[in-house]
Amino acid sequence: VQLQASGGGAVQAGGSLRLSCAASGSIFSLYDMGWFRQAPGKQRELVAGITSGGRIKYGDSAKGRFTISRDNAKNTVYLQMNSLKPEDTAVYYCNAVDAINRSSWGQGTQVTVSS
Repeated sequence: VQLQASGGGAVQAGGSLRLSCAASGSIFSLYDMGWFRQAPGKQRELVAGITSGGRIKYGDSAKGRFTISRDNAKNTVYLQMNSLKPEDTAVYYCNAVDAINRSSWGQGTQVTVSS
């Protein structure tokens, strides 16, 4: 599967962004999808994930502020980010995992939150 992330940008603290990840090349509905992020000098971390069956998991940093969703008809997964903080600044990556645990990554989209 090929993944194309978009929607990043620069916002002030307290603002919102919605990231999108469009998938192609395979049957999107069969994949578990996730958003990860990596800040400079830090490890990549899970932000949110949604399984093919619709189960959702959030990383601690996202709980209460971010919402992950998917539209299987549009082959797209979204990450709605509200109440953004400077510490949310990172490159955000889309991830897809198939039924035999093969993982694919998108190219990343930069999110910069200023105080």
